[in-house]
Amino acid sequence: MSSNENYARRVLEALAVVPDRIALRREGEVLSAGQFSRAVLTAAEALRHQFTDDEDPVVAALTVTNSPATIIFRYAANLAGATLVHLHSTNAVDPTDQLAVEGRQKILARTRAAFLAVDKENLDAARELCDRLPEPPRLAALGTLGPDVLDLSTGDPDAFDLDTVDADPERPAVVICTSGTSGSPKAVTMPYRVRSRYLDVGLKVGFQSPEPLVYLSTLPVSNSSSSIVDLALASGGTVVLHDGFDAGDVLRAVEQHCVSTLTITPPQLYLLVDHPDLATTDWSSITNITYIGSPASPARLAEALEVFGPVLLGIYGTTETSPISVLTPPDHSDSELRRTVGRPAVEVRIRDLDDDHDLPPGEIGEVCVRSPSTMLGYWGEPELTAATIRDGWVHTGDLGSIDAKGFLRLHGRMGEVIKTNGIKVRPTDVENALLTHPEAAQAAVYCMIDDDQVEHIHAAVVLRPGGTADSRTLIAHVATELTPRHVPAVVTLHDTLPLTAAGKPDKPILAARYKDAAE
Repeated sequence: MSSNENYARRVLEALAVVPDRIALRREGEVLSAGQFSRAVLTAAEALRHQFTDDEDPVVAALTVTNSPATIIFRYAANLAGATLVHLHSTNAVDPTDQLAVEGRQKILARTRAAFLAVDKENLDAARELCDRLPEPPRLAALGTLGPDVLDLSTGDPDAFDLDTVDADPERPAVVICTSGTSGSPKAVTMPYRVRSRYLDVGLKVGFQSPEPLVYLSTLPVSNSSSSIVDLALASGGTVVLHDGFDAGDVLRAVEQHCVSTLTITPPQLYLLVDHPDLATTDWSSITNITYIGSPASPARLAEALEVFGPVLLGIYGTTETSPISVLTPPDHSDSELRRTVGRPAVEVRIRDLDDDHDLPPGEIGEVCVRSPSTMLGYWGEPELTAATIRDGWVHTGDLGSIDAKGFLRLHGRMGEVIKTNGIKVRPTDVENALLTHPEAAQAAVYCMIDDDQVEHIHAAVVLRPGGTADSRTLIAHVATELTPRHVPAVVTLHDTLPLTAAGKPDKPILAARYKDAAE
């Protein structure tokens, strides 16, 4: 790893090599590497004069999520020696899904941010937020937005000396908000060490191509996927920003901008495979499609492999741990390996749920991880941090097993196992069985408990365009693929599935909808 732990400095140094190249694109807006660098350095210089040497300043950001301003503020704050806190959203998939005011207020109060960096679109919301706090942060922006807003465009970029920039590897660089089980957002705190490691590993791997990346960013750049932004810019490439995922828009952008790299969720991958415009789109520039967020259907991965070729990269991880395992492009050609989430890239133990001892290969328990990319903790929540990280091991809450080849298999979340028909049924097993049916495009399996406290398997299925399969057909298919004991008691058909902030089917919403309809 580089001795310079400030990843932002390394990105800026890479941008300076060819200042005329295009660094960012968004809705007709184009920023060259030189223009982008000057905007970052200007803001960094203005911010640096607001801090004293003996403080650990915090800057929060509330902007249009997938905009140049969001990236500029992060780099500028980190270059100026501050921690950047994203107040945008807990949604790792949809940039337009914003964190509620109450959640933003809690994070601001917990982190005691000195500045709240905003854009014109979020100025009113920022002022309202500050009015709610007894000790509000100062507002800042990349321009003149009012007398109460510090103009960060007034700094002198030539006065900022990158050679003086460094960072303690254990200092917090970025705080990412994720959804909590109580509804209150968790502030996942990542040190400079992790941001630098992302960059080192990414540049070494090269995402299957030695050429500069052209990365189409549809996932929020306020979440973990922002590391691909850093990698693309540091590789000498370009970032194309989209406000969310639309399969047709993605295909058009791939052709128009010769996109080489996509990072999407499995449901979004399925939408690309099924899109009618795929056959007429030139996507020959694509060298990597990384899918994250949830396990993918082996059957649908086989279809994607047939369509796109050996460009698929599966990454299993959490915001708290970063990548845990990787299913490489060659791995996807093996039908058995497509049932896994790849070979662990860090230390992984499978722990017994009752007494916490390590389980042998093949047995199912909780996935626990020890990684050099683990978070510092949840900002301001030591008890929650201690419950998650025990003796250096992160307890993910995911059920998994290690197979005979050393590959990791996931079996759902700890609380999702359905006890029915005398057996324990893992929803992912039934979902994968449903998705082997030629007319099933997406599936979600969840538990319904009746008045007698008996658990039942329910499934929600989206059919492919023109599909005519009914619930009886799908139930019979599961019985054939697995056993009659695994068949859902109920199968409902849907046009789309509701998704969680992580891009996974929202099973509590599906259960609530079924209950409402039944009543």
